[in-house]
Amino acid sequence: MNIRNIKQYIIAGSICCGTAAALTACADWNDHYDDANAAEGSTLTLWQQLKAEPQLSDFCQVLEQTKLFRMHRKTVVSYADLLSSGQSFTVVAPVNGTFNKDSLLQLVQTAQGDSMVEKAFVQNHLSRSLSSVTAEPQQIRLLNTKYMTSADGQIGGVGLSSLNRHAKNGIMHVAQRPLPYMRSLYESLSDLSQFSAIGRQLRQYEEDYFDADASVSSGIIEGVPVYVDSVVIERNRMLERIGYLDAEDSLYWAVAPSADGWQQAWDEASRYFVYDEQMLKRDSLQQYWTTRALLDDAVFNMTDQLSTNDSLVSVQYLQSRLTAKVGKPVNHVFRRPFEPGGILYGAQPIACSNGVLYQTQTWPFTPEQTYFKELWSEAEDRSLITAEKDCSYNARLVAADSVSEGSYLQILPRTTTSNWELTFRVNNTLSADYDICAIILPQTVGGQVANNSNPCKFRAYIDYVDESGKSKTFDCGKTQFTTHPERVDTVVLAEAFHLPTCNYDQNDIKVTVRLQCNILARETSRYSREMYLDCIYLRPRKMKVEN
Repeated sequence: MNIRNIKQYIIAGSICCGTAAALTACADWNDHYDDANAAEGSTLTLWQQLKAEPQLSDFCQVLEQTKLFRMHRKTVVSYADLLSSGQSFTVVAPVNGTFNKDSLLQLVQTAQGDSMVEKAFVQNHLSRSLSSVTAEPQQIRLLNTKYMTSADGQIGGVGLSSLNRHAKNGIMHVAQRPLPYMRSLYESLSDLSQFSAIGRQLRQYEEDYFDADASVSSGIIEGVPVYVDSVVIERNRMLERIGYLDAEDSLYWAVAPSADGWQQAWDEASRYFVYDEQMLKRDSLQQYWTTRALLDDAVFNMTDQLSTNDSLVSVQYLQSRLTAKVGKPVNHVFRRPFEPGGILYGAQPIACSNGVLYQTQTWPFTPEQTYFKELWSEAEDRSLITAEKDCSYNARLVAADSVSEGSYLQILPRTTTSNWELTFRVNNTLSADYDICAIILPQTVGGQVANNSNPCKFRAYIDYVDESGKSKTFDCGKTQFTTHPERVDTVVLAEAFHLPTCNYDQNDIKVTVRLQCNILARETSRYSREMYLDCIYLRPRKMKVEN
């Protein structure tokens, strides 16, 4: 029986399902048979009290047959053994006939099924905290990390026929039916059929991380550290970037399209992340960044929101604010999300244990709102200059709203007749169409007195690589560009220029813009070889969809 069939089988047995069993913490695992906080008032263990109740015999059978998992391995220890030990628990025991015992006992015969029953059923009725039910509401953290609210004779909305029964090692409550199991946002994306394609993408980034600091070392043998107790943490590298959708103690909103909408958005986004054939793991890079492109702005941490009806800021917003350039719009903000044209207009909410998942028919963003952004290469940033010839240059500060980042690059010829050349790298380009521009300032910027009022004449070249990784050069139509000496001038070097390959998040220099002063000796009196360059600016152009 495959994992999806197992999940559906559990649902059919009136138990909702979740992801693979959470790793039992080593501190819990090794804290055997001694807990000074154990409840007093009875000489019987929790297990003995459970076994003494005929109406709980079905629950007892499941506890006896369900084995604990540790580091993804099924152990020989059952939950009956655990409740007989000195460790303290709160148990919420559902009575016979309220769940499908036979289906659960069948599932625990396999490792996959056992891990599902462990998390979705058994751990959903156990807690390591000692929790009495009172009139005042309180949160109970279950073994599967889910949270339940108890108050007025109920836990998680389920009535209790008996409560606050103390045992030697804990507290027992008898429930009229099983406690509800609610999927987290991550589990919903992974398990619900309409989001299966998204789930497949996310699960590829699951991994086990060995935490050496939390593990117990026994020293070093032949230069190799040896651990008597290893702590391995389950994590998902994608969730670390887009939002911890599997964290039960967090509160998120997320938006996701149905299967057809996701596929349509994926097909479009993947065209922007085509790496050249010389790039190692180019297919994996394309897959990773396409997934990021679609999900980066689809997750919202609710602690960051001021008024959800007015606007939503995605998880990426705070980082965007830290890195935003002066005078540039801050990205990752979505106005009036529930109104017509908003990203959540008409979306269907799905309640999850750690937030709300909003289902839409299509991906509710545009590339320009999310991953297909303007690119600014500030000329005064010397790290972007890859080559120079016959010139000197200086970064200048200026207090002027029209100047990007409040600074620019003053370019001067080496001699009065030198035709200088400077090359600037452009980072994070996509395989897309751009207007490639140079923003050039007048010498009077910031109220300065101009040395002369002549324009500068220059040519431009765009260096890039094609799909095979071969270097190419575009000469910008052999155009002679002339600056405007009296105003800020955005010179379009190439209109709707197509970069065939992506160089997103790469250190290699694949795309550069080369400016070359082009003034003949006889033209020296009519033109100036001095230039005030603000930045190289790539403006996104919507690509035409091929039939």
